[in-house]
Amino acid sequence: MKKTIIQGRVSHKLRSMAISGWIAAKVLIRRALGRRLVAEWPFLVEYGTLYIRAQFNHAFRLSNDIAASRAYFDSLYALLETFPDVDVRPTGECEPRGHWFVPQVRHSDATLLHFHGGGYTFYAGVSHHFTACLAHTLGAAVFAPDYRLTPEHPHPAQLEDGLAAYNYLLERGIDPATIVLCGDSAGGHLALMTLVRLHQAGLPKPALTLGLSPWTDVGRRGESQFGNDPYDLVQGYMTLQFADWLKGDQILSDAELSPICQDFHDLGPIYLQAGGKEILVDMIRDFAATVAAQGSRVRLDVWTHMNHEFHAYGDYLPESRDALARLREAIAWALGQPNGFEADACTEYDCLRG
Repeated sequence: MKKTIIQGRVSHKLRSMAISGWIAAKVLIRRALGRRLVAEWPFLVEYGTLYIRAQFNHAFRLSNDIAASRAYFDSLYALLETFPDVDVRPTGECEPRGHWFVPQVRHSDATLLHFHGGGYTFYAGVSHHFTACLAHTLGAAVFAPDYRLTPEHPHPAQLEDGLAAYNYLLERGIDPATIVLCGDSAGGHLALMTLVRLHQAGLPKPALTLGLSPWTDVGRRGESQFGNDPYDLVQGYMTLQFADWLKGDQILSDAELSPICQDFHDLGPIYLQAGGKEILVDMIRDFAATVAAQGSRVRLDVWTHMNHEFHAYGDYLPESRDALARLREAIAWALGQPNGFEADACTEYDCLRG
């Protein structure tokens, strides 16, 4: 570990440290007995999955006090890498709230508008760190808006903030042909929904939209949503609670809030990445097939043994390195730079490797 963050209330820190130690011991014993959770996972992936799951579960038990829930989740986390080459600066007083992540050496003319994950409810320190990872790895400037969170701010607050962030980039003179919409998990949901809203508002479409383990249906869809609970760091029940918080007290159907029920025809190419062990993989596959059937250009790569947002392992894990490299290729392709990326409809990684 490059850096471990321990912060907040003493009770939160002590509980998180105890959980961390217990999970580490449990994983070591299981592996010594030949009972790995997933045979292909190294220790750190198994430990990280079980630890984050335990932290999320307890945070949900504290959700009657959402501030305490968020503080607990952020009380202990570790960073595998740090990115001193990325300058992080907050936006100004009259700008949308958020941060710019700018690598000191840029390798791409693209500007990413990145929406963080967290079920629309959490903006954890690891999410902030992952944005720095994207800026470092992709060699591109990234703007990450600090959009309003649920349950305090239900729909359409996040969509309004997404649209405002896109307009902010246009007002800064950034060519939409160099803008890449991007989001992970619920942020992937927001990226896709913002893409639809841009079209409805008559704004120019971006060069590319990226969805990293995106949430594509706020209802129930696919066996993996609950069937992959044993392997994932987020759980099926959480998606339903996140959806309730997104709706608030409003009478809104799942279809109104789900990317899979929107029209993406002629909205530009979409590139999706997912893990075959994550709870959202079935709905992501369904979404890719739906978009392809609409006649839009979409590609989906699935890493069979990975789970939700495996990209966050950065350079540590071969699969995350590969996924991030493919994001670089996709962005270069979208900006007209020749490379080996092919935007074929509904292509899965294993098929390509075969």
